[in-house]
Amino acid sequence: MIRILTDSTSDLSPARAAELGVEILPLSVQFGEESFADGVDITKEEFYAKLAQAEALPTTAQIPPETFIDAFRRMTQNGDQVLGIFISSAMSGTYQSARIAREVVGTSHIALVDSQTVTFALGLLVETACILRDQGLSLEALAARLEELSRRVRLLAVVETLKYLKMGGRITGAAAVVGGLLGICPVISIENGLVVSVGKGRGRKAGFQLIEKWLREKEAVDTALPVSFGHSNAPQAMAECMDYFKGCTAGTQLCPMDIGAVVGTHVGPGAAGLAFFVKEAGD
Repeated sequence: MIRILTDSTSDLSPARAAELGVEILPLSVQFGEESFADGVDITKEEFYAKLAQAEALPTTAQIPPETFIDAFRRMTQNGDQVLGIFISSAMSGTYQSARIAREVVGTSHIALVDSQTVTFALGLLVETACILRDQGLSLEALAARLEELSRRVRLLAVVETLKYLKMGGRITGAAAVVGGLLGICPVISIENGLVVSVGKGRGRKAGFQLIEKWLREKEAVDTALPVSFGHSNAPQAMAECMDYFKGCTAGTQLCPMDIGAVVGTHVGPGAAGLAFFVKEAGD
């Protein structure tokens, strides 16, 4: 049997992970002297409540190799194989920790994929991996397919507030003040494994319009594969996003998810967007 392992930045709910048969290992989040296992010691709701009161951004820490060694040994002890899909190696050392652990445990039954993404785009890859696993692919074929899909996955989201991007030093204080006064909402994506701004609009709807233009002119949604929608403590914003893009996602399997601590640290509450696979050339 192939068992699928991911980390807490995939933002799969515990109930959905159990339904899929996926195991999740947590990164840690630290507010001052307090450290929490993401999704274990602190829920997403509790995280955003603490974030709203924080004078400085929390820090996050990768999963150490020792945690992966224990997980790999436990998951393979009865002859099972493991496919691990983790947060972008450009954002965290978690993937490197998994590689170190695989060398210690042995490589024949463990395949690892650097997703090159995070949050509900990583969750989308995990959801798709489960579909392919259930189709009977071998571990080698499954890993190869996920490597290919990781190059086709996209995340586009509208950020409601510039406060946390300012706190993280990603924009200047002056830009945050002006942006706040004008109601500017950045549109973010993932490029080369890192979160980047790809545009901005005045208000959420204008941000959705920019994403719509992207889908129409640059990269269309592959409706043969699932699509995920995500939000950071703003379910109504996600509902608006799902309604806005219902035309270009009709007929797909939809996977709603909540943005957790790692990306939530930088974008804050109120973000909403979608993740999808782009159509292959010739489709």
